[in-house]
Amino acid sequence: MQLTALVENTRLDNRADLTVERGLSFHAATMGKQLLFDAGNSQVFCDNAELLNINIQDIDAAVISHRHHDHCNGVTHFLARNSEAPVYFRDCEDTEYIFKAFGFRSNVSFNKNMFSQSPQRFKFINTFTEIYPDIFIVTEISNKYPRPEGNKYLFTKKGDDCDSDTFEHELLLIVKEHDGLIIFTGCAHSGVLNMVETTVQLFPNMRIKAVVGGFHLVGLPLFNSIGGSKEDIVSIGEALLSYPIDKLYTGHCTGLKAYAILKGVLGDRLEYFPTGRSVSI
Repeated sequence: MQLTALVENTRLDNRADLTVERGLSFHAATMGKQLLFDAGNSQVFCDNAELLNINIQDIDAAVISHRHHDHCNGVTHFLARNSEAPVYFRDCEDTEYIFKAFGFRSNVSFNKNMFSQSPQRFKFINTFTEIYPDIFIVTEISNKYPRPEGNKYLFTKKGDDCDSDTFEHELLLIVKEHDGLIIFTGCAHSGVLNMVETTVQLFPNMRIKAVVGGFHLVGLPLFNSIGGSKEDIVSIGEALLSYPIDKLYTGHCTGLKAYAILKGVLGDRLEYFPTGRSVSI
């Protein structure tokens, strides 16, 4: 797999021509297919793709990890630049998504008008689905481990009712190559450990070449605080070491402080993945 970060909160130091935003989008070329995983919050991922010599029209499918604007809103621009590829979402109830903390409130929902833009392009998944040979969308995610502490600020809203978000809108993407698995987490609101555990249950005794995406270990993004305690983050890192994972590429909602703590545990297995970086896995 050739993996490229089309947009993330930061960028490579030598790529000042690329634009960043608080969002996430990856391009993956694997087994004769090109995949878009998440689409950021705007057209930025499209603009960066052109600068990175990636043609959006050539993408075979887009997979959206969950329904927050910083992963979804770019889909409208994807549809305008790619005339055929299906766009996969997890099937779920229609609701609004809210961030609330210490009296501050923000709507983090996505632009739902996109569903009427090209309705035939959208595929809503509610079960384990092989979208191409050895490329899988997973909707049932393990609850073996605690979910991220930062989730406590995230809610769903229907009418006047506001409830804690249970992330029934989140999915997991797994690519099974001949020499191992690549796991795409999005924001891992269900917990990166739960996503890895789910993968191990589905594909026992297989090497995990890489885990890619945000781990939502940030608490309050504005202050780059960590979700939970330092000891919590260390425990997550130690648990990740117990799995057969070669590399972890992360950024976005992991948070720089939590990343530094994880790096102290995982060492060379963990790398930051900013806008413009491309690796062969």
